[in-house]
Formats: sequence, C-alpha cells, structure tokens
Amino acid sequence: MSFRASILTLFPEIFPGPLGCSLAGIALERRIWTLDTVNIRDFGVGKHRSVDDAPFGGGAGMVLRADVVDAAVRSVADGRRLVALTPRGTPLTQARVRDLAAGPGVILLCGRYEGIDQRVLDAHDAEEINLGDYVLSGGEIAALALLDATIRLLPGVMGNVESAEAESFSGDLLEYPHYTRPALWQGRSVPETLLSGHHQEIAAWRLAQAEAITRIRRPDLWARHIASASTAP
Repeated sequence: MSFRASILTLFPEIFPGPLGCSLAGIALERRIWTLDTVNIRDFGVGKHRSVDDAPFGGGAGMVLRADVVDAAVRSVADGRRLVALTPRGTPLTQARVRDLAAGPGVILLCGRYEGIDQRVLDAHDAEEINLGDYVLSGGEIAALALLDATIRLLPGVMGNVESAEAESFSGDLLEYPHYTRPALWQGRSVPETLLSGHHQEIAAWRLAQAEAITRIRRPDLWARHIASASTAP
C-alpha cells in the first residue's frame, strides 16, 4: 500500500512543488507514495466562500473557522494522523519522521493568518508540529519539508540504506564531514585518516568528528547523547 499524503491548504497550487523532483518525484511517479490536495476554500461558507473570521476576544488578524476546517478534514479522514503545521507546535525530529514513514500516511493541515480555531484541532486530536523557532507565512513550506524528510525514508526511495543510517539526527549526533576528489584542492588536503584504508581508524575518526561538531553546535543533542551513553547497558 502506498504512503498517502493529503494536504489541506488554501493554496493547493504550491504542491507538489519540489516534491515532484528528484527522489520524491521519482517515488511519486512509481506510486510509492501518493499526494492529494484539498482546497479549504471549497468548504467556505456563504457566497464568498469565507474561511476565516475575526478572533473572539479581539486582536489582530483573522482565524480559520472550525466548521470550515472540520469539513475539509472530514473529506479525507480515513484513520490517518492529522498534523497541523503551526509555529507553536512541537519541533519536528528525525525520530518523528521515522514514525510517520512507518505508517499509512498523513493528513497535513496548513495554517494561515493568525491560526486555526482551537476547537477543530481538539476535536480531531491534531498533532501540532513546527520546523523551528521562527514564523512562516503559512504551513505549506513546513508541509513540504515534513513530507520530503518522510518520503525519503519510505522503502524503495533511497538506493543506499546505509546513507540514511549515518545521517545527522539518525542518533543523537550530527553527521561527520565528507570529502571527495581531488585529494588536494586550493591547498586544502583531505584528512590523512580517510586515505589510509584502515576502516576501524576511519570509523573512529568519523565518530570523533561527529562528537566534536555536536558538542559545539548542538549542546542540547550532546547532552542527550551523554545521557543515553551513561544509561546504556
């Protein structure tokens, strides 16, 4: 069975976008995964197909209506997880991406304006996810990123499984540096260890590099790595 992605959005023309290219695009053509978009405005109310209204309690901006979003969700609901892409959501992690890739698919709700009426999120037990500590114009770019990260883990998409296993965030460490030909470029040499042919030394060098980079750039991941190592049997 194909991994099915349904996108609820006010801008369906954004999709598939980059997901129609490279590995994701080839997988889409091979129907390893499928994509369907739902225009939330199709479920709008009144002759103008209104999808939003002013927030109760006052404040700037508009809020997507619960009744409109509910109708859009129900049009594709089939037991798959509903994920709302919002700035206040839980940060997306590689572990969550792996979980999604192991399932039948996902329904992605792309927010706009000031947000989505909380009642519809609660009614559908929506999981709120974000990409980082910044605000986008809407959830569409976040949906593209989430799907790209997920699709590449589906069976048959990536040719080299080991590549995925060695990537950043596959564990608690960032990935080590990579080098290729030429061995000498603009006076910069490839580390001698990588040219030695000694696989154990190369593995040790890569681990040391990954640890050093993680410790400097992501102290949060480094702390988690140390904690995991201290509790390992």
